[in-house]
Amino acid sequence: MSEKVSQNEVAKHVPTKRRWGFLPIIDFYVFREFMIPLTVLFLAFLILFLIGDMINDLSDFLDAKSPFPVIARYFLLKFPGNIRFIMPISLLLSCMYTMAHFGKNREVTAMRASGISLMRCGGAIYIVALIVTGLNFWFNEKLVPSFEKEALIIQKRAVNPEWVEEQHRMLQYRSSDQTRTWLFKNFDINGVQQDVILKKYIEDETGERKLSWDLKAKDASFIPSKGWEFRDVILTPYSKGFMPGNPEHYEKLLKEIDEVPETPAHIMKSVSPPEDLSSFEIMTLVSTTKNMHPSLKSVYWTVFFSRIVFPWSCLLAVLLGIPFAAKNERGGIFLSIVMAVGVIVVYQLVSNFCIVLGKQGILPPFIAGAGPTLVFLVYGWYAVIHKNS
Repeated sequence: MSEKVSQNEVAKHVPTKRRWGFLPIIDFYVFREFMIPLTVLFLAFLILFLIGDMINDLSDFLDAKSPFPVIARYFLLKFPGNIRFIMPISLLLSCMYTMAHFGKNREVTAMRASGISLMRCGGAIYIVALIVTGLNFWFNEKLVPSFEKEALIIQKRAVNPEWVEEQHRMLQYRSSDQTRTWLFKNFDINGVQQDVILKKYIEDETGERKLSWDLKAKDASFIPSKGWEFRDVILTPYSKGFMPGNPEHYEKLLKEIDEVPETPAHIMKSVSPPEDLSSFEIMTLVSTTKNMHPSLKSVYWTVFFSRIVFPWSCLLAVLLGIPFAAKNERGGIFLSIVMAVGVIVVYQLVSNFCIVLGKQGILPPFIAGAGPTLVFLVYGWYAVIHKNS
């Protein structure tokens, strides 16, 4: 009888189903143990990236005898661009370290024996990863493009104070449909353009592009809702694409938006590398540019999709880290860290390789920009579910 009673007493303490609700003691314990290595790794990588930037760039400022506030501002502006890469690495390593440490002390085994699944064990870690994913997306969209651009200007101006003005001199721009070519001697995004040359091309019946006309203006300005107003203009028509006609002089000449749709802001964004634009700016540029060349569109869309999905690498880090660490709980922390480094290297290599193929038009932009991250996310989710079952 006593044996039967003892078995009944034991049965009362054996969980009959898995527990998914809020577990304050376990959740706060996992959160605390996870945040310690995450904070240490984040600061360590931040310092390493700072040292790398100083090794590469500090000599330019020292040679130019730049004041300390300028140097400090430059390296502070570099932080957001570094942090977006530090976040996934720190999450992955700290996640695997934490879970491997739990496994070494048999804490994962104890939690699973009490009816808590492996996925639920890492609940606090998943929440932190989602928060960091949101922060990483905000960094990519709001801070990195503008901060990187300003940092570049500070660095170039330290070597050449006239660098910005020189970049706007003799600025060349070709429309995305390949029918208009601009040359600005002095480009001002908010003001009057000086010494402007505009060439208009058309395609003949064979599809060959030929010059239709060109104009040279002393200055020009863009009038919203109207178009470009050129002043002191010499307009030269061309026949058969190479025979110039009689030049015509105009005091003022208006080219309407339907004929010349570019704006100064549009031109400035178009000549900027796609990596310097936010996702919203890329989407606006592609959607508002008529007849954009397919190769150029592939570059923009590849960068766009890559920018959108890259922050999810933070969630990918913990999706891969938890099952890998739990799988090697007997192998110790070192094996988990080795596997983490391997995952980082493979993911980065595959992502960068696909982005290159996407920019060249070999892969569709969505597959090139988002494919690797989505595949690794699905694999990470499968690994968690498989280990959880």
